[in-house]
Amino acid sequence: MRYLLISFFRRKGGQIDEMVKVSKRIQESDISTSNVIIDYADKKVEKCVIEGKQVETDFDRMHQYYKKVYPNLIDQLEKEALITKNQQSKLKKTK
Repeated sequence: MRYLLISFFRRKGGQIDEMVKVSKRIQESDISTSNVIIDYADKKVEKCVIEGKQVETDFDRMHQYYKKVYPNLIDQLEKEALITKNQQSKLKKTK
């Protein structure tokens, strides 16, 4: 896995739910539906939109926040991100 994708959903009572997903690749649907996309291989924030507004942030800030919220998931992403990136690079070279 390489990417952390997060989507926010507002419930009827105003409560906001968060859906978290990890992925090897970003799909077109991920770009349109995810509020936050973090690339753990290149250590950059691909997208951060909160309540319809683009939020300027950096990888370190987002990483620290989500590491507190989802420590096991982030640890796994950190381990696998470069492996996934290298596998994807090898696949592109063979095509």
